[in-house]
Amino acid sequence: MPEAKNKIEVRNVFKVFGKTPKAILPMVENGAGKDEVLEKTGHTIGLNNVTLSIKEGETFVIMGLSGSGKSTLIRHFNRLIDPTSGEIIVDGQDVIKMDMKALVDFRRHKMSMVFQRFGLFPHRTVLKNVAYGLEVQKIPRAQRNERAREWIETVGLSGYENAYPSQLSGGMQQRVGLARALCTDPDILLMDEAFSALDPLIRSDMQDQLVELQKKLHKTIVFITHDLHEALRIGDRIAILKDGEIRQIGEPEEILMHPADDYVNAFVRDVDRSRVLSARSLMKKPPVVVSEDASLSEVIEKIAASSASYAYVQCSQNILQGAVTGETVRAASRQGEDDLKSLVQPIPSATPDTMLADLLSDTLQSDVPIAIIGDDGRIRGILPRKTILAALSENAAPPPAPDQTPPNKPFTNAA
Repeated sequence: MPEAKNKIEVRNVFKVFGKTPKAILPMVENGAGKDEVLEKTGHTIGLNNVTLSIKEGETFVIMGLSGSGKSTLIRHFNRLIDPTSGEIIVDGQDVIKMDMKALVDFRRHKMSMVFQRFGLFPHRTVLKNVAYGLEVQKIPRAQRNERAREWIETVGLSGYENAYPSQLSGGMQQRVGLARALCTDPDILLMDEAFSALDPLIRSDMQDQLVELQKKLHKTIVFITHDLHEALRIGDRIAILKDGEIRQIGEPEEILMHPADDYVNAFVRDVDRSRVLSARSLMKKPPVVVSEDASLSEVIEKIAASSASYAYVQCSQNILQGAVTGETVRAASRQGEDDLKSLVQPIPSATPDTMLADLLSDTLQSDVPIAIIGDDGRIRGILPRKTILAALSENAAPPPAPDQTPPNKPFTNAA
């Protein structure tokens, strides 16, 4: 599958707030920090040479503490804020160079935004709130109401079409905001602390719903949060900001296991890794894979040539059948047996997306590493007990990059 193209590119963006930002910019470009600039000039650095790319169809999370520049950055994407210098490229077009007519059209059709406090019109019903973007686009009433009802149903609010925002809970209001943003079918969804005002349980439900919706919609989502748990839960990639500067960009597992500096490490230190890391992120290549039709002598030879004490056994269609230990195979061979199938024992298995928390019981009860298998039953990798325990240990050294087999290439090196 070809790599997704870049949907949004941010190139060397600076934002300085104050009376004469252009005059202060050289000072920032020469390395002056946020505190120094504020003390000497009274200006504030919002963004400091930010460069990043966001791929089409990914959920890209921008996170940081208050004052980090995350909300300033997302508001550059639709030019609610103009940069002091730099480029914002969306689908090959520089948004900064758009005239007002082109910008309005861009905002109406290309992007939608979901805010922290919902941003609903209190005098409009749920139906009219959701249909508002289509109304602005001058879509006929019957057509826009039909599409609005579809999205109201999608977010689980059927029956509330004629209710007003004041009659809804916070979680329900946020669902209305999400439906409104999606109703115009934008390519890009900007979500600025969209779930931060919700109670923890409702917030968790909304995160789950967003993840499920994204599996169907494949929108480009830019999500702002100050909560690392939320970022790890929903993000395909994460950018961490501090004082307007990017400190690290990476996939959740990379951020968690290989923090770029002390600032990032402070974020991830207390994260429950078992509920963030998946089998995919840690699985390794199995040392020995053999066919169930192999002779015992072949299996003994392969195990002896490896560092393992076991072999995984698959059928002629490369579907995993189980495993055998070297001790069992050698004992059977000494007794004159040569039927590998009769020696195969079932072993724990999991899919690549299984979280480590769901594997702990199996890994403690099995002497053979857990087999990671695809939907087709073929082995993709293994997950040794020591790898899991090392990953869950806060003080453990970061593991090496995972040794993985591409999803479309199962192991076929069977004897």
